[in-house]
Amino acid sequence: MGAADARIADDNTDVRRPAASAFDLPDRLAAKAATELIEQDERQFGAIAESLADSIADLEQRLEETRRRAAGGGQQALDRDQEVHRLTARLKTLRRFGLDLCLGRMVAANGETTYVGRLGLTDADADGTRLLVDWRSPAAEPFFGATHGDPMGLLSRRRYRWNRGRINDYWDEVFTAEGMASSAALDDQSAFIASLGTHRSARMRDVLGTIQADQDAIIRAGSQGALVVDGGPGTGKTVVALHRSAYLLYADPRLSGHRGGVLFVGPHEPYLAYVADVLPSLGEDGVRTCTVRDLVPEGAAAVEESNPEVARLKASAELVGAVEKAVAFYEEPPTTSTRVDTPWGDAVLTAREWAVAFRSAHGVPHNEARDEVWDDVVSMLVDTFDLDQDIEDEYGDSGGGEVTEEQLREWFDGHRGLRATFHEAWPVIEAADLVGDLWTVPAYLKMCAPSLSSNEIRALQRDDPSAWTVADLPFLDAARHRLGDPEASRRRRQRDAAIAAQRKEREAVVEHLIEDDDSEMHLMSMLRAADLQGALDDESAVPARQPDALAGPFAHVVVDEAQELTDAEWQMLLQRSPSHSITVVGDRAQARHGFTESWQERLARVGLDRVTMTSLSINYRTPQEVMTEAEPVIRAALPDANVPTSVRSSGLPVRRASASELRAVLDAWFTEHAEGEGVACVIAESGATAEVSDAAYADRVRVLTPELAKGLEFDLVVLVAPDRWGEGIEGAVDRYVAMTRATQELVILS
Repeated sequence: MGAADARIADDNTDVRRPAASAFDLPDRLAAKAATELIEQDERQFGAIAESLADSIADLEQRLEETRRRAAGGGQQALDRDQEVHRLTARLKTLRRFGLDLCLGRMVAANGETTYVGRLGLTDADADGTRLLVDWRSPAAEPFFGATHGDPMGLLSRRRYRWNRGRINDYWDEVFTAEGMASSAALDDQSAFIASLGTHRSARMRDVLGTIQADQDAIIRAGSQGALVVDGGPGTGKTVVALHRSAYLLYADPRLSGHRGGVLFVGPHEPYLAYVADVLPSLGEDGVRTCTVRDLVPEGAAAVEESNPEVARLKASAELVGAVEKAVAFYEEPPTTSTRVDTPWGDAVLTAREWAVAFRSAHGVPHNEARDEVWDDVVSMLVDTFDLDQDIEDEYGDSGGGEVTEEQLREWFDGHRGLRATFHEAWPVIEAADLVGDLWTVPAYLKMCAPSLSSNEIRALQRDDPSAWTVADLPFLDAARHRLGDPEASRRRRQRDAAIAAQRKEREAVVEHLIEDDDSEMHLMSMLRAADLQGALDDESAVPARQPDALAGPFAHVVVDEAQELTDAEWQMLLQRSPSHSITVVGDRAQARHGFTESWQERLARVGLDRVTMTSLSINYRTPQEVMTEAEPVIRAALPDANVPTSVRSSGLPVRRASASELRAVLDAWFTEHAEGEGVACVIAESGATAEVSDAAYADRVRVLTPELAKGLEFDLVVLVAPDRWGEGIEGAVDRYVAMTRATQELVILS
């Protein structure tokens, strides 16, 4: 709970009164509590506390007034809902934090001091003095980007470490000789780096205050084209990816509002759980987060593809292209003329007219185009009659007299033979059925993917069409985008029927009102106007289909651990990013199935040609002791691996022991860290650590496979029999990734 939160939660506390001090420095840092060092901060925090209280009260009032406002309909309702969402999000952030909204301060060459926060905040007084500048604003850039080589106009910079709403440490950096004369507590240069090695928790800790200059430059890069962030373990790739998502939504007007937003794609569910708090802590809840599995409904139950050859074939974007041919097979117009009988004579639709009608829906998803194509078919049949003449003149007594366009359309709409012919030529198709047929009907697959050999077609066939694997997901996704909503026609018919019923009921009321209207101008007759009737139609009479929040399109896509994506999976992401505005985060050396190309070559192959390369080479997370052991492991398989340089030491050498000592290792660590600090992880092949119970260690010990540990970090990492994890690239990468999850200590059991 932040300092402001604590005051607001207590009804008997004056929310405008700041705590006696925002600083709660331990005795060993007593020198930092000197008045001349912190008095300016104390005054600033007093003003921030007062402004926070006013802001929260104002937001609560505005939110209550907005919620009471009548929703109305259409755009008015949408605008009200968006305002409620905006006010709620800001209020939630202010309540979550207190004074700890403030990350630090910077002193410019002209002596002006600027405080940087998670959000911008103005003085409670009328003068509107800026108390905090938003970390994403241009004014805050020097706070993150200044270095001794390029101070960016700063004399000094101070970063705070907050704990329960009070500061328990801070660090000053001085960039110029003039800065030496300012009020600054000059730590040993290693003090701040050492702070990066503090204990981990089950969730990624708040790291906004520790963003480094190399990371900040990437976070603030433009959104045009594809930006690749290449970096080894511990370089902060995930930190960059998350903060860049929040920054772009704030700074790039092309991404916010109704313009598509940002999609963040992580490698697996444990990763998403680990980073779940980061974006909300940045005051940003508008980023959609998911894994590749989440992009299609079948992903939740899909299993890994056990056949390496099948996995290789399905990884091809070219094979995903077979879905287009598979759908086209169901959009072939009849090749002969179709005669349709009516009470007013026969109508004929030629093969050429069928073809014209089928081409009219180009670019529209198959299922959603059916109504459009059907309307064209009916219109062509109606056009065979001359509605300006009496049909009896042309067809004689059997014609039945005059006919209207509405009568003809109603007849053709209900003609069972015509409907059957159309349905056979353009049926409703489910994505799962289409893909399932590819893997169970060899002739169908051969027709859709003629480049496959007979052996490859046999390898891709299976008995159960719906035994979905992860390798099937790109095909299901492509089919779902190409086919669209299979319920579109039914939903449209329900809507039309509901609106027709509404109009019929209104017509009866209108006729009654007109009959009773004795006004001079007969105003009630205006109710018959077609435009007024349309305005009265209630489209909400039939519930609309709930949109797929992950279907896109998105204005920007951020993908972490991108080195693992197959070409087919890349198609799933590019389908959601038509502008190809994308941030690609990964490490070629951590690709389990190898990554022999450059990033530019890989991305060009999947369709991304505007690529900007950036690189992170400083390892802030993994201690030197661990990297010394890990580097030879990956270089033996990948001599050109981008192995980063560690900038800190834990003082704990890598230990080796027998697998039988697993419990003893964990017990010893747990006893040493009994105060609840830190998280440990046992990394082993699936099922190899059944004797380890998470509950026995109060949820502070995780058990993961090497693959599911990717992207995470732990104080203690214990590897169980890593030499038996596999050979070649995959085995080497698994060992390298697992070793570099440790931020303090690594133990290897054989």
